[in-house]
Amino acid sequence: MSEMQTCLVDQRQYSISEGVILSQLDATTKNLIKADYPNAKATDFICNHHLLKYQLLRVDGLINADLKQNQKINRRLTKALESDDYDIIDVNDSLSRSLTFGQKVSDAVARFGGSWGFIGVFVFVLIAWMLVNGLGLFGVNFDKYPFILLNLVLSCVAAIQAPIIMMSQNRAADRDRMDSENDYHVNLKSEHELRILHAKLDHLTQHQLPHTLEIQKIQIEILSQIRTELDDLREEKTKKN
Repeated sequence: MSEMQTCLVDQRQYSISEGVILSQLDATTKNLIKADYPNAKATDFICNHHLLKYQLLRVDGLINADLKQNQKINRRLTKALESDDYDIIDVNDSLSRSLTFGQKVSDAVARFGGSWGFIGVFVFVLIAWMLVNGLGLFGVNFDKYPFILLNLVLSCVAAIQAPIIMMSQNRAADRDRMDSENDYHVNLKSEHELRILHAKLDHLTQHQLPHTLEIQKIQIEILSQIRTELDDLREEKTKKN
């Protein structure tokens, strides 16, 4: 291979150190050159001055590709964040506004029936009932031993208390169902957002960072070429002087 080569762009003679053979270029830059010069061969030569144009186009292509991909991912993320397909329900507020009088009573009965206060009152009433009727205190003896009326009263209290407590439990089940539904939709939305963020991180690590390194490499090559051309200009100026 001779020391002088003909540039395929301006057909002028250049030293081999002032340019590069197309086969030595990356595929993308080579394709950019072939787009302007379809008949260019892998053995053709291009000078650094004209190669600079295609290197800058390569840098622009990498930057624009990353920008488009970032914009696409950002649009998906924004859409996911703004998605209002499901409104999170304030369970306590929703249930409190829909309470009926009967539901309020059932909640109060359930709260009192499951407390130590109820146990204390219940035990006191039982003992007082049995003492009054068993010992005939104050001349009262309306329910003699074996306290059949007391058994009837206790059965009635249990029969009435059970469905009231069940009504309160049904409301608690509704609350749990609404909480679970809220949790499901929150988790679903969070999972969707995390997937998009992972896609963005994958794009950064797999594409944008390698592109950044490639751009820096091209920039270094461009600076080196510019420096070489400046040195040549200085030499020519020195020779003329």
